[in-house]
Amino acid sequence: MENLETEVTEVTETEQHYEGMGATCHPEGVYYRVWAPHAESVSVIGSFNDWNASANPLQSEENGMWAALVENSKEGDEYKYHLKTPAGELLRNDPYALKVTNSAGNSVVYNHGSFDWQDTGFQLPGWHEVVIYELHVGTFNVKEEGQVGTFYTAIERIPYLKDMGFNAVELMPCSEFPGSRSWGYNPANPFAIESDYGGPDGLKAFVKAAHEAGIAVILDVVYNHFGPSDLDLWQFDGWHENDGGGIYFYNDWRSETPWGNTRPDYGRAEVRQYIHDNAMMWLRDYRIDGLRMDMVPYIRNVKANGNPGDDIPEGMSLVQWINKDIRESCGNCITIAEDMHSLDFITNSVENGGLGYGSQWDAEFVHSVRDVIITPNDQDRNMDSVVAAITNRYNTDSFQRIIYTESHDEVANGQARVAEEIADGDVNNWYSKKRAALGVSLVLTSPGIPMIFQGQPLLEDKWFSDSDPIDWSRLEKFSAFAALHRDIIHIRRNWFGVTKGLQGQNVGIIRQDNEKKVIVMHRWDEGGPKDSVVVAFNFSTETFSDYKVGFPRAGKWHLRFNSDNENYDADFSNLGVFDIETMEGEMDGCEQFGSLQIPPYSALIFSQEE
Repeated sequence: MENLETEVTEVTETEQHYEGMGATCHPEGVYYRVWAPHAESVSVIGSFNDWNASANPLQSEENGMWAALVENSKEGDEYKYHLKTPAGELLRNDPYALKVTNSAGNSVVYNHGSFDWQDTGFQLPGWHEVVIYELHVGTFNVKEEGQVGTFYTAIERIPYLKDMGFNAVELMPCSEFPGSRSWGYNPANPFAIESDYGGPDGLKAFVKAAHEAGIAVILDVVYNHFGPSDLDLWQFDGWHENDGGGIYFYNDWRSETPWGNTRPDYGRAEVRQYIHDNAMMWLRDYRIDGLRMDMVPYIRNVKANGNPGDDIPEGMSLVQWINKDIRESCGNCITIAEDMHSLDFITNSVENGGLGYGSQWDAEFVHSVRDVIITPNDQDRNMDSVVAAITNRYNTDSFQRIIYTESHDEVANGQARVAEEIADGDVNNWYSKKRAALGVSLVLTSPGIPMIFQGQPLLEDKWFSDSDPIDWSRLEKFSAFAALHRDIIHIRRNWFGVTKGLQGQNVGIIRQDNEKKVIVMHRWDEGGPKDSVVVAFNFSTETFSDYKVGFPRAGKWHLRFNSDNENYDADFSNLGVFDIETMEGEMDGCEQFGSLQIPPYSALIFSQEE
């Protein structure tokens, strides 16, 4: 029996040699495989053979693949491929390199199996329960001036995220990029993890720590272009047409993107497999709980203009393949599109002809709500657009949209944070704090998956920059304002068992008062006590002391949250901090009504006990 087991193991290992791309670790060495169809010969050079180009030649396989087992190679070795081509001799990093010394350095052999996960059995919560915190590793928690944040410094702030009530973080891209500072949307080595952030073990340590705290990890990925700098994929094996990028890229008009002529060739089988392998790797090897794809319009259309003549059908079919495989192999994992064209087909199922994303960033919400919050004069606030923002959905599903007032895009590129847009140099004033809180209240009570950007609860000012770290001293200075965010997140997540409706699909607008700039909405899942929630918003500087409005059910309604509470800021007026009893009488299509005191620029949340 012992001999049989040995024999089976040997057969399995031999078979494994022929699986996968890049450098794969095995007990008897490292198996290297690379795609270079125009190379005349390929060898692997590295620290294991003194960078000798004749020591370890790769064997030619079909479809332009080259591969060989190197018995004296092991995890941690540095390496590159040496290609002899009609264009000359080329040294290239491994397109599938899981680790690099830096984007202009060498590939490093890395073994996914060597990390100790100590399985937590974590699963992404139901999408209706998710509250996302978007963070940029390089600026999230910087410990030394002049340095960048890492996965390990980010781990130190996980208790803060847990205390606030976030149960998902979305990391801006972490693939290796040139230099140490970047937003991450210029991936040089798509399979490698940014070395300055802590490399592959750093990302795994962060995911593990997040999961232990009950927090899911969603990762930004960039498939609409690569690079454009420090890009060994460019003219990888010497071949190209029209000064294009060679085998990994379109070499005609379809290559053009706003970030250089570096759009991957979605129609070439090996490139499709490369991107598909990348997407699946995050979920399988890093236990990531979801992917957010950057600027999908540039995957499905050359100019992102909706003109059918500029469509890229193979880009759309690639996305469908990835989304379908993720849905089938990773049940509750989520894929999110940044498309910003507000189209049902983005989040419609593949079976129904859609792209198959689970959810999409909702342009209808962020642009309307930011405009209403930032607009200086009350009379200019458009309640129609707020109602449209609250009630918008895709394919009749409220959770097919991510809603927010701040993201890395919305607080940069000429725009600042909401409070800064209002205050222009002094975010710590009454108007900016009141209206920023009103915006956050809309995000966390409207139907959809809410998202908060790093620093938002700290009343961060100015705009987002990869060289301007979060100022954590503000957590103490604005602790009360942070508590406002924490309290409403807890209410959104139904921590106290009395606001289940905020996790429901349903919303009804009870009152849209264009004159007084008041909106009152009813949120519910199944309805009734501890489920139905009534939220009143005042988008004006007026205080309404006897504002009568219909309520969906008779009885006592408990005030669960008031953004005007003095506990959130000493400047707040602390009005309207009481429960209400409804009175009989038809109003707003309801059989009973309540009388509210609604403070200026405020949100009130009510629900009932049994």
